[in-house]
Amino acid sequence: MKDLSLHILDIAQNSVRADADHITVSITVEGRPGILKIVVSDNGKGMEPEFLQKVTDPFTTSRETRHVGLGIPLLKQSAELAGGTFSIRSVVNEGTEVCATFPVDHVDRIPVGNVAETLVMLVESHPEITWEFIFASERDRFEFSLAEVKKALEDVSVTNRYVKEWIQNTLNEGFMSVFGGVLDEVN
Repeated sequence: MKDLSLHILDIAQNSVRADADHITVSITVEGRPGILKIVVSDNGKGMEPEFLQKVTDPFTTSRETRHVGLGIPLLKQSAELAGGTFSIRSVVNEGTEVCATFPVDHVDRIPVGNVAETLVMLVESHPEITWEFIFASERDRFEFSLAEVKKALEDVSVTNRYVKEWIQNTLNEGFMSVFGGVLDEVN
């Protein structure tokens, strides 16, 4: 995958397929030297321990439409090629947490990509899900809760074109505020 936002999209779609109704995407940069950490957690159906042990194998998938599952193995590979780490925890009927870390300054770390656009696509595709997005660094912290937005909007849909535009602008501003000057590709 060409950027981390596409990894986030893929892992979040796994959460959707796992019948999660609450999904949190957290992107943080911590420490010196900086470590970029991406966590996608959900309250979906979780995975059986036997399946969890094999989930990083590209020929292991729960999908019936194809016999390979590349999202998790590719994220693991991206993290490890950049000198980072990968972990996944899952409990049946409780949910799953996928975590990948990347040294910020590693030459093989792929760029973050357009995270705001990716997150808006997730909201638009699955407005019934309670989405939470967290961006944090030593510089700033930003939190976005779709439940709070829905409450404020009352009868206006979050898929309304003006609402989507506002969400994207808000996420872009939050991302820039938190990661501008922290990640080289964020000005």
